[in-house]
Amino acid sequence: MIEYEFWRLSLPRTHSRNAVCRILTDAAEYQGWELARLRKDPTGNRTVTLRRKIIRMRATF
Repeated sequence: MIEYEFWRLSLPRTHSRNAVCRILTDAAEYQGWELARLRKDPTGNRTVTLRRKIIRMRATF
């Protein structure tokens, strides 16, 4: 079974679309996160949920 860790970000409406794209691209490229969900509420604030796989090492005997 695949396990994930999650990171929830809240980005204010003052961030432009390009700034949000740059933040998410950097997180994906350098830290291994992928976009799980992006929600934009009626006030314009964005709630982003990122996820990445947890890799467990198994003992080999």
